[in-house]
Amino acid sequence: MKEKNPLSPHLQIYKWHITSLLSITHRIVGVVNILIIISICLWCLSLFFGQNNYQIIQSTLTTKFGKFLIISICWTFSFHILNEIRHLFWDSGFGFDLKTAKITGVSVLVGSLILTILFFLIGRNFF
Repeated sequence: MKEKNPLSPHLQIYKWHITSLLSITHRIVGVVNILIIISICLWCLSLFFGQNNYQIIQSTLTTKFGKFLIISICWTFSFHILNEIRHLFWDSGFGFDLKTAKITGVSVLVGSLILTILFFLIGRNFF
């Protein structure tokens, strides 16, 4: 007899948990951070080709889209760092029970938003 239920859960019946969402987001943000770091390095290397090239990128970052991009970059880095701290605790054997995993997951999301707001408020005084 064939079983009607699949052996592994699929997207139609799988209930999403915060740990799985944070895991997927952590991986995506890691790739985005690599691209951001490469872009920052290329921006700094553009100084070798003259100050004019550097100023073109700098003037783009002072627009509203550029400021949104900078705030998004602050969020990706703060989220990734806080989630890595969470993973360090997991590597040492703490925080595996479901309640603690949910609490730390929510605290990573809230903490990354708070850090982003703090970076924005501190950075607003410099630009």
